[in-house]
Amino acid sequence: MPNTPARKKQMRQDASRRARNRWRKRALKDRTKTFLTAVQDRDVEAAEAAFRAVQKELDKVSSTSTIHRNHAARRKSRLSRRLRDLKMSLKG
Repeated sequence: MPNTPARKKQMRQDASRRARNRWRKRALKDRTKTFLTAVQDRDVEAAEAAFRAVQKELDKVSSTSTIHRNHAARRKSRLSRRLRDLKMSLKG
């Protein structure tokens, strides 16, 4: 247990930040799963809509200190490659 009032406050702040970060990461995982499910079902329309939602969420979360902007960029790149591959497989 903390002894000083400053440390007690720091623990309260840590708890609220941790909860906020977990909420943001959970939202990212949910949106990503929606996208991956659409890709697996080979539904291009739903996949494109879900991809836009994931991109938006990644940009929002990476603007905070929850995840790094390069991490978000890497994830967007990998997801866009999956969408591109889905489109190519349906064309040819």
